[in-house]
Amino acid sequence: MNVLNLLYSAVFSVLACTNVGFAIDATAHVMPDGINKTVLDEGAKIVSVTVKGTSGDYRFSVGVSSPDTGCEQYADWWEVISTDGKLLYRRILGHSHVNEQPFVRSGSGVGIGATDEVIVRVHVNTLGYGTTAFKGSVASGFKKVTIAANFAAHVLNDDPLPTGCAF
Repeated sequence: MNVLNLLYSAVFSVLACTNVGFAIDATAHVMPDGINKTVLDEGAKIVSVTVKGTSGDYRFSVGVSSPDTGCEQYADWWEVISTDGKLLYRRILGHSHVNEQPFVRSGSGVGIGATDEVIVRVHVNTLGYGTTAFKGSVASGFKKVTIAANFAAHVLNDDPLPTGCAF
């Protein structure tokens, strides 16, 4: 076992004991429940964000690319969060998108101001939050960013949450 693998193992052990979600790299994730998950790619990512509407009542159309395999693994929501980690809006995705990648889904009633800077990210039921997100404001536009998988992990169980997967 090389030094890097030893370091990963030590970090996983510490994180599993502390129940903290954390991403080491694109292939190894420790989820909030402390279970080490190995994935074949970086999971789901946001690929586009467009916004229409008026201040306090925006409609976000969000492009998502995700490693959906069916209800056993799928992108179950995307969300808008403030830069300080407050959940502002969550769009539940009611089914997998195995044969539709990437896909775009919209959500209305996002109550932010035109200059409020926010982050749009996606969640997969088995992998947790993706690290490829979009950050920006309605006024200045949105750009791709990389965020820590454990950023604002405290909102993971906030409502609304999925109640099932149709297919």
